[in-house]
Amino acid sequence: MPIVFLIIVGAAAGFLATRLMDVQTSVPVTVAIGVLGALVGSLLLRLALAMTGLAFGFAGAVLGALALIWLWKTYFRG
Repeated sequence: MPIVFLIIVGAAAGFLATRLMDVQTSVPVTVAIGVLGALVGSLLLRLALAMTGLAFGFAGAVLGALALIWLWKTYFRG
């Protein structure tokens, strides 16, 4: 089922992309453009989200460390 969905979405994306870029292609080429574009786009999006996740993880680690230092200074350091 995911292959069929990829072909349908790829056909729609390829059609839209070829019209926006004003390129005249056959139906199989349009579908291939859309499917390959979907694969490349999803890989780039996953990479961007992974990098963003790492950045948020680092920011969370820094905030957590700051909170622990604040607790230590406030309650445990006479």
